[in-house]
Amino acid sequence: MRILVVEDEEAIADALVHILNKNKYIANACYDGEDGLDNALTGIYDLIILDIMLPKMNGLDVLNNLRKQNISCPVILLTAKDEISDKVKGLDYGADDYVTKPFAIDELLARIRSLQRRNGIVSNDNTLSFGDITLNLQTYELSCNSNALRLGLKEFSIMEVFMSNPNNVISKEKLIEKIWGYESDAEYNNVEVYISFLRKKIGHIGSSAAIKTIRGVGYRLEEPK
Repeated sequence: MRILVVEDEEAIADALVHILNKNKYIANACYDGEDGLDNALTGIYDLIILDIMLPKMNGLDVLNNLRKQNISCPVILLTAKDEISDKVKGLDYGADDYVTKPFAIDELLARIRSLQRRNGIVSNDNTLSFGDITLNLQTYELSCNSNALRLGLKEFSIMEVFMSNPNNVISKEKLIEKIWGYESDAEYNNVEVYISFLRKKIGHIGSSAAIKTIRGVGYRLEEPK
């Protein structure tokens, strides 16, 4: 899961990115509203943590622009303690949740998990399932029945994308943006190498699921018909 943190206090933003990475999310930070909007509009993020008080463009305007341009990924607003009107306006603009500053990191992580469950991304036991395979989001283990193995970080991140979008075609471009980052110089062969690794590991645990190549388009995780 890739998360965008938009927060003008760089120390807070960088600390959040560090904490999110430690909790096995892929996170990036922006420090003003214009940069945050530009990054959010790429569509590569699965969740946005958005401060309201931002330079260049405030968080409510960022949120309003995102919803007008049909960017529907969940947004958690960071709000000042006494700004009830901002919370109400944010929810009216399409925010999914808010956290009041100062906040406990455990609360923020719990709200992220809640939004994942609400959007059908993750089950209550912190796993993703598809067909006969299960991906544990805490241990990185991919399992089928009694067989399990631990994935590397990029293998895990790619598998998470597939299992969050079962039977949907995922392009190589989208995988590069989500896993390596929007400004990465990773190439298609990087994706192909990790797809090969995953296919071998899916076979190794005895799963009937398969990552199919859709020629000229990308890949799809599917079960045999």
